[in-house]
Parts: sequence; structure tokens; C-alpha cells
Amino acid sequence: MSIRKVGVEEELMLVDPTTRYLTGVASEAVRAHEQQDEDHVERLAEMETDKPGGQPESSEAAVEPELFLEQLESQTPPVTDLQELAEEIRRSRRALIASARSAGAEAVTLGSPVLVNDELRVTPQPRYRRIREEYGELARGSLACAMHIHVDIADDEEGVRVLDGIGPWLPVLLAISANSPYGHGRDTAHASWRAQIWSRWPGHGTGQPFENAATYADVSDKLVEWGAAMDPGMLYFDARLSRTAPTVEVRVADVCTDLEDAILLSALSRALVTTAAATDPVPWRSDLLRAASWRASRYGIGGRLVDPATTELATAREVLGSLVDHVRPALEEAGDLELTEQLVERVLSTGNGAIRQRRRFEHTGSLEAVVDDAVQRTVASCDTVV
Repeated sequence: MSIRKVGVEEELMLVDPTTRYLTGVASEAVRAHEQQDEDHVERLAEMETDKPGGQPESSEAAVEPELFLEQLESQTPPVTDLQELAEEIRRSRRALIASARSAGAEAVTLGSPVLVNDELRVTPQPRYRRIREEYGELARGSLACAMHIHVDIADDEEGVRVLDGIGPWLPVLLAISANSPYGHGRDTAHASWRAQIWSRWPGHGTGQPFENAATYADVSDKLVEWGAAMDPGMLYFDARLSRTAPTVEVRVADVCTDLEDAILLSALSRALVTTAAATDPVPWRSDLLRAASWRASRYGIGGRLVDPATTELATAREVLGSLVDHVRPALEEAGDLELTEQLVERVLSTGNGAIRQRRRFEHTGSLEAVVDDAVQRTVASCDTVV
């Protein structure tokens, strides 16, 4: 196939700008966005009354609720060019920030809740209430914010081949993205605590190879039938087939504060999908995959990781080098190699989100300052040029 399109979903947390604690105002933020959207369409309609054609459409990005009232979600359209993807992410983040501010909050790219002083509130929608009732404390304790990357596939058979092929490399993506060292006022000793929060779900993770689309469908149906997932939307695999579009959805990453990290992960995810679609998968034991994923969650790029090319522990620089080498032809084909190498060097030199959060705390001794810094960098990312 031609260069594959890629799209990004991001979940952001809502914090009170004064206290820096989470605040459950997602419903108000979504209503404010919808009203702004309607006003925009009405203004366009008034301007275009004499012009032929269809109904005017909003230029705003989507702003949607998630499981908790303390978070919002947005997504980009699928595009082929990474510069265009960066602009779409900026556009989505601007919409989330504006909507949050309309509700008296700030939208911030944090993977796990840093400061919480009340019980988190589930969004009052029937599906979310059912999740809370069915899964109890597991659901109530699962507030975390991720970035999901969608990459085009030809069909489900190619998608399953991709899922089986990219599994050993997903922990490397997690390590790059790690942006959640703090949870509920404490340092968790993990670079990605979000990954540990999410690992509690019975439908989570990367298991043994599926081998074909029929087996993928059968396993998915069994997990729902047995209650490990309430519906297909709760199949929280590290990567899965999308239910609504012909894409593989890479779900392993924390939401990233720096736009450069989000673009790096998007480039690597697309290259992994392209590479896996054209090569025979090398199966790994699921227990080894879990261990590699935990190690990525524990250390991020600040410690030694499992190198899928050798199955040995190596430095983050060596492992990211192995990943780039593994997908180099796909990066070259998409015109992404030079940018990817620059962004790899950048994250190794400056650190990922977890490293930057800890540096801020070491400098200030204040978790409020950690939240403030994440808010400021989230806003600044809307003007970042990649």
C-alpha cells in the first residue's frame, strides 16, 4: 500500500488552576465546546447565505468525555504527513484547553493524577455507569491518560499479522512515552504509573500471537463472553484492531506533554506497522512480553531496557537505535527517517515526560509546581514547531 495514514487520540486531565488538584468539570467543558461549535456554524451560515453548497461545518476539533469527569479526550483526522499531524494535534489541544478554561479548569497532559483530594467521579453516561458497577474498585481507581495511535491497514488479516509482529517493540514505545511518575501525591518509583494502573484490567496487555483474524475475533468474543471486557471497546490490548476503521490502534503510550514526543511515537508506530505487514512475526512468550513491558514502565528511558533485537538488556540509546534500524526502510519510504533520528536524539538528550516531571520536583520540592509546569508546557506545545 502507499504511505499509511496515521491519526492520534489524546486524553488530558482537568486540574483546578488555583489548587492544582483534579476537578470534575468535563461535562461543563464539553457543553461549552458544543455551544462554541454551534455559534461558529451559525456565523458561517450567516456569511454564506448567498453561496451555493452544503451546510457549513465547524473548524473546531472534537472534545469528548471519557470515563471520568476529571478528563477529556480529542482525536485528529488521519493524515500521511507528520507536519500535518503535528498541526492537527496542536489544533486538538487548543480545543481541549479552551473548553477546559470555559469550565474554570486547565487541560493538562499528565499520564496519571498527581494531586487528588476527592473521590473521582465517573461520567454520568449509561455505559460508564455500567463499567463502574460491573468492575467496582478496579474502575474507580483507573483514571489515567493515554495516547492512542491509529495506523492504516489493508484488512483484518494484515492487521493481525501486524499485531503479532509489533508486540516485542511496544515496550520501547512505552519507555519513550513514559509521563506518569507521580500518583495521588507520591512518587510511584515508576516512569509510567499509568501503565501499571491500566495493567489491572483483565483484557489488557500483549498475549500470545493470534496468527489469523478468525482467532483474533474468537479470542475477543470469549473475553467479552467471560466478562473480562463488557464490550469490544473494553478490549484494552496494547495494540488492537480498531472497531470503527481499518486501522491498528497502538494503545501502549502515555499521553505526552511535548509535541515532539507524540510525533516521534507516531512515526515509529507507522514504521512498525509497515515493517510488520511485510515480514514474518517472531513470536515471544507472553510472560517475557509482560516483563519487558513492566521494565519499560519502571525505568522509561532512564534505565536499561529489553532490546527486542537481541532479547538482552541494553541502554535506552542502544534499544532506540535497534528500533530505528529495525524500521529504517519504512521510515525512509515515508520520508520520516531524518526527523525520526532528530527526535530520538532529542528525547535521549533532554529526557521524556517522567524525567522532566522529576527534575521539576527536585528543583522545587513541590508537586503543585510539577502540575504548573505540565500545564505551561501543554499550552506551549500548541505553538511548537516540529
